[in-house]
Amino acid sequence: MRAIIIDDERLARAELRKLLLDFPEVEVIDEAANADEGISKIRNLHPDLIFLDIQMPGKSGFDLLSELESAPQVIFTTAYDEFALKAFEVNALDYLVKPIEPKRLADTIQKLHFSEMKENKSSSENSNNSLLAENDQVFVKDGERCWFVKLNEIRLFESVGNYAKVFFGPHKPLILKSLNALEERLDEKMFFRANRKHIVNLRMIEKIEPYFNGGLLLELKGGEKIEVSRRQTVKFKEMMSL
Repeated sequence: MRAIIIDDERLARAELRKLLLDFPEVEVIDEAANADEGISKIRNLHPDLIFLDIQMPGKSGFDLLSELESAPQVIFTTAYDEFALKAFEVNALDYLVKPIEPKRLADTIQKLHFSEMKENKSSSENSNNSLLAENDQVFVKDGERCWFVKLNEIRLFESVGNYAKVFFGPHKPLILKSLNALEERLDEKMFFRANRKHIVNLRMIEKIEPYFNGGLLLELKGGEKIEVSRRQTVKFKEMMSL
């Protein structure tokens, strides 16, 4: 598993590198001393894992994640425990408080193995493709709240001007992305453009009903009812038929 350490403290990076020597399955391929450097190296090297400090000069670790369209597994490392709740809100794999104890790191690596067994390997193999894979994790930030969510957990995208509302679980945050820009990154085998305002996750459809003017009405697992335009209904029926 290829990893990058992102921390503004050189000694902290060196200490973590030393601790990770006991875990040959984790290969540290690079380091970064700030968020901007970290973003560049993540985009260029496509690591499977990042060890990410939270409080850094300039941008924080959370700011770094908010600028990535998709992100690898994240293990936060910080001298403060006050961010623990927020870290788990974004679905980080774990949260290590400095100075990192070897036993605590071992527990985290074990958790990493368990997570890796559950993951579809195609996510990292397709990381250079423009399309996002269903197991890719996307970072969603809305004001002070942030989430780290798998693409296959998102049931609906709704256009709101130049923004898009993202529906997953009970949450509906806004992101600064147009629906057209999102459509270019989404696999049409999984996400379908129902009309000008909505893109739906085909796997989240619970009920399909005829609608007026030859259209269809889709009911999603979250209870949302989305109209499929007459033009898109033809395409939908072709996709879903045997």
